[in-house]
Amino acid sequence: MKTYYNPQDLKKFGNIGEFQKGLAEKFFDYYGETFKDGALTAREKSLIALAVAHTLQCPYCIDAYTTDTLEKGCDEEQMMEAVHVAAAIRSGSTLVHGVQMMNKVKDLSM
Repeated sequence: MKTYYNPQDLKKFGNIGEFQKGLAEKFFDYYGETFKDGALTAREKSLIALAVAHTLQCPYCIDAYTTDTLEKGCDEEQMMEAVHVAAAIRSGSTLVHGVQMMNKVKDLSM
């Protein structure tokens, strides 16, 4: 069955420079620097990436960072907690935008 997201395409990520080598090189340099240990450990950054991947609903990123977090020593409970944090922020963001709707209703009702 053909799908929009082919799991095999994740292995082709390194090929994104095929049509624009210079920009891909800049991206991969930046990407690599971003995920190095710094104020946050590479492990912490991987958990953040896993949470963001779920918020963005990127199946490639979910696969990649599920593997990466496991390789960096995270367990299932930590991973799911990160996903719940992302879900809470996403739902909170949706709800806070309800204030805009409420303001508009009040403006239109006056």
